[in-house]
Amino acid sequence: MQQTRMGAENKSKNLGGMFRALRYRNYRLFFVGQGISLIGTWMQQIALSWLVYRLTDSVFLLGAVTFSSQIPSFILGPFAGVIADKFERRKVLVVTQALSMLQASTLAALVLTDTIQIWHVLTLSALLGTINAFDIATRQAFVVQMVDQREDISNAIALNSSMFNMARLVGPSVAGLLIAAVGEGVCILINAVSYIAVIASLLLMQLKPFVREQKEHKVWQSLQEGFAYSYNFAPIKALILIVGLISLFGMPFSVLLPVFARDILHGGANTLGFLMGASGVGALAGALFLAQRKSVVGLGKVIVFTMLLFGFALIAFSFSKVLVVSLLLMLLTGFGMIVTMASCNTLLQTIVEDDKRGRVMSLYATAFMGMAPIGSMLAGAVAEIIGVSYTLAGCGLLCAISIIPFALNLSRLRQMVEPIYQRLGIVPTIATGLQTASNLTAPPEER
Repeated sequence: MQQTRMGAENKSKNLGGMFRALRYRNYRLFFVGQGISLIGTWMQQIALSWLVYRLTDSVFLLGAVTFSSQIPSFILGPFAGVIADKFERRKVLVVTQALSMLQASTLAALVLTDTIQIWHVLTLSALLGTINAFDIATRQAFVVQMVDQREDISNAIALNSSMFNMARLVGPSVAGLLIAAVGEGVCILINAVSYIAVIASLLLMQLKPFVREQKEHKVWQSLQEGFAYSYNFAPIKALILIVGLISLFGMPFSVLLPVFARDILHGGANTLGFLMGASGVGALAGALFLAQRKSVVGLGKVIVFTMLLFGFALIAFSFSKVLVVSLLLMLLTGFGMIVTMASCNTLLQTIVEDDKRGRVMSLYATAFMGMAPIGSMLAGAVAEIIGVSYTLAGCGLLCAISIIPFALNLSRLRQMVEPIYQRLGIVPTIATGLQTASNLTAPPEER
């Protein structure tokens, strides 16, 4: 009886620990507002993919649209990091969200009036990519301002991933039904309206007054400083490289999904929604798995395992012609991808110096968003020649191979971050560890 009660108490405590970042009012506001907006974002993404493929029947143009929406992050991402370190992050986010609302409204108007052309989609996608280059870097660096205690940052990042993937589960599923019923334009219009929620949440936050850094550097000097810091500290360089590789080789799978949904699984927009939804379920499970972790210790091994899982799941999915099997493999793919990405994010946020956070996280965003368009264009071009199945299988194989150097150097990288973990109190110092060991081996009367 007592054991049952203790088990229930421990379960309740673990559940509370899983959502501990929600204790902070500012983070709760952000979580709700961003969650609503992200549902709209995923609805627009599905609607746009289906619209482009319906209008053009071109896998290459599917890749081109993704390229135009994400390549600005590759070019502007490092500059965005300087902005995130120099200006009040909340104001930057309000501006980027308002501009994103304007972009979505324009796109919705063109689709609903049936005047949309592919060059409109490419131009507006490039505009959104430019806005996102500044939004993503700033949002990543803004997390620390919403969570007062540093030990809860990793939980906030994991909950961000949960929110992102809950939206990824709901958004495509709803979009698939709406596209079949009323067309793509309504999905895009809903996204435009959803930005109101995140803008309101930002304006309602109560933050400490922004203090501009006294040490003023020119933009180019700040960029050089951020690059040098990231390049010369091997753990940061390795984590950013992993994110870049999974974006280059792995992210194209989402671009190719409309082809699998229609031409291989012989479905429609709802099939695409189901595939995206299954990936979202797996990703949500992965985010919750990370949220229940109490420490960042051991995440390196997790990254190796989930990167391999992601790669092999992609290979298996590429040859599946049965919807149920494809959905199960999409679930594994979503789990592997989000745990790898969010683990890299968490480790970076933990080990980076505060005064360089914006620039390092902008490099993370550049690797995440900037390499994906290159991969999408390459995958689209290769798929036109050898087919989507072999293309995606190749992507999965490259993902699995690319994690091997990180796995071989894991122990050396762990030794390099150990002093940071000790300074932050994440792991005990050597002296504390020796004292603990002494206490454990001493007779009971001497403890």
